[in-house]
Amino acid sequence: MQARPAVIINASSGTDDKKEAVEYLKEMFDASGVDARISLAESGSEIVKLAKRAVEEKCHPIVAGGGDGTINAVAAQLLGTNLTLGVLPLGTLNHFAKDMKIPLELEGAARTILEGRAVRVDVGEVNGRMFLNNSSLGLYPSIVHRREQQQERLGRGKWPAFVWAALSVLRRYPFLDVRLSIEGKEEEKELVRRTPFVFVGNNEYEMESFNVGARECLDAGHLSLYIAHRTGRLGLVRLAWRALFGGLRDEDDFDALCTKEIRIETKRKRLHVATDGEVNMMQTPLNYRVLPRALEVLVPGEGVISDK
Repeated sequence: MQARPAVIINASSGTDDKKEAVEYLKEMFDASGVDARISLAESGSEIVKLAKRAVEEKCHPIVAGGGDGTINAVAAQLLGTNLTLGVLPLGTLNHFAKDMKIPLELEGAARTILEGRAVRVDVGEVNGRMFLNNSSLGLYPSIVHRREQQQERLGRGKWPAFVWAALSVLRRYPFLDVRLSIEGKEEEKELVRRTPFVFVGNNEYEMESFNVGARECLDAGHLSLYIAHRTGRLGLVRLAWRALFGGLRDEDDFDALCTKEIRIETKRKRLHVATDGEVNMMQTPLNYRVLPRALEVLVPGEGVISDK
């Protein structure tokens, strides 16, 4: 007997009415003869609770509907199982869905759940917390943390709060002093940097041209590391310019490399760390590693992710 799909939708992701999405999905699954259980989650804890229930019941597939944080929360429950993740990109940015070539419109994404093929992709991990896209230290988690404070204390909307937080953090422009131990092919490499940010990606990111921030491959079995150092505000603008118009990798104040494991040490005992856009306080040192092909995901039949 075919396992019943479980669809978990984050009620607060994106801007569209999720109740309309639920009704649309019910009609679409019913028309295809699929008895799906569709749940609308009102909080992050409810998303995790529903995902754990779906894993216990061995639902197939287990579908996450929301932004990258929602996808991460559901996918984390599937690690170590043989269950398959489906993705409905209902968030604002939807980086993972874009890189997986999953349609961004609801009908196309739902059709992928019904008709797509399963492929295996890598997952990144830092101190036991997984990420599908990337993890970062420095400017970005500081901005997100400040934005969340603005939303909670002053009731500001997400984007106005983000703009205010970005201006506030960039005004202070804090630096991190870090020591990075990087696993090489023959020996371990060590870098000591004073930096405004450290960015670790699950597989390699495009860092130049107008396609900056995209990934062509999610199953190469490595992490990408990007660090700006000795870079002030104007220098950061210059790096952004070089990213758009070429030459970023030739910059003396920018490191870019690929590896399987990274250890980051700092004098601070705890740091704000972003994983797939969600910020948590973590104990240092930070130990990053890649989990090759640890997650099975549904993609369109003509998807470009290899399924060797």
